[in-house]
Amino acid sequence: MRTIMVLALAAALAGAVAFAAMAQLSPPTPEVAVGPQYSSTHVYVAPSDFDRFVASFVATFGGTTSKTGVFTVTPTPSLTMSQLVLTPVGNLSVLGFETPVPYPFGAERTGYLVADLDAAVQAARDDGADVIVSPFPDPLGRDAIIQWPGGVNMQLYWHTTPPSYAPLATVPENRIYVSEDRADVFIRDFLAFSQGVVTSDDSAAPGAEIGRPSEVYRRVRIASPVGKLAVLVTDGDLPWPYGRELAGYEVSSVPETLDKAVAAGAEVLVAPYAADRRVAAMVRFPGGYIAEIHAIAPP
Repeated sequence: MRTIMVLALAAALAGAVAFAAMAQLSPPTPEVAVGPQYSSTHVYVAPSDFDRFVASFVATFGGTTSKTGVFTVTPTPSLTMSQLVLTPVGNLSVLGFETPVPYPFGAERTGYLVADLDAAVQAARDDGADVIVSPFPDPLGRDAIIQWPGGVNMQLYWHTTPPSYAPLATVPENRIYVSEDRADVFIRDFLAFSQGVVTSDDSAAPGAEIGRPSEVYRRVRIASPVGKLAVLVTDGDLPWPYGRELAGYEVSSVPETLDKAVAAGAEVLVAPYAADRRVAAMVRFPGGYIAEIHAIAPP
C-alpha cells in the first residue's frame, strides 16, 4: 500500500511540474490597448435626431466634435452619418444610418483602439472571445467585432494615422449586464485580454443601483488599460431603464449636470439616489441614448 501511495504522489508531482512547464511556455496576452481616451461608446440614433443628440450631449458634459460625414463603416454596403464626440468624461462614436443597419452592427457597445488589430483579434480569440465580424477596412483604418461570453459585443479598431486625444478628466464605466451563469467566465476572459484588475467584487451591492432597492446583487468593478467596466450580475428581472444604459459618466456634481442635461433637452429617468458612496441618476438624451451619471460622495 505504501508503495502505491508513493507512486501516486510521484505521478501527481510529475503532473504538476508538467502543467507548470506548459504554463510557462504559453505566451501571455500581448498588451493591445492604447488608452481609455481612445475608447468610445457607440451611439446609434436616427438621422433626424443626430444633431440634436450631439448638441445635447456636448452641452451637458462639454467637449468638442469632429466634422460630420457620411461614410460606409461596415464590410457590406451601407451609409451612415458619423461624428466623433470628445468630452472630458468619455468619448462617443455617433452613427446615424441612412440605410438599414447590417447585422450585427448596432449591438456592439464600445470601440477600443488597439495598437495592432491582427494581434488584438488573435488575443481576443485566445482569451475566449468569438470574432463575429472578421477584420475589414473602413475609411480610417480597419475594424473587427468580437463577442465575449455572456453576449457582450465590442469593436476593435486601428487607424492608419494614429489619433492623438487628450487624457480624460474621468474615465467612464462601461456598464455590462451579464447572467450569473456567464459572469465569472466573462470576467476571467476580459481580464486576460485587457490586462485589467478587479478593483471590487461586491456580492451584496445595493439593489438600488439596478432599480431593486429592497434587494442586493453582485457588482464587479474592473480597471484596465482600455477603460473601466462595471459588471452587473443579475437574474434579468430589471425595471426599465436598467440594462438599457451603456455607460456611466463620473461628474463633480450630479444636480448641476442634470440641470445642464435637462436644459439641453434630456429627460431624467431615475432621480438622484445614494448608494455605494456615490450619488447617481439616469438620463435619456434626444434620440434615445440612456446614460448613468454619478459623482463620488466625499468620505
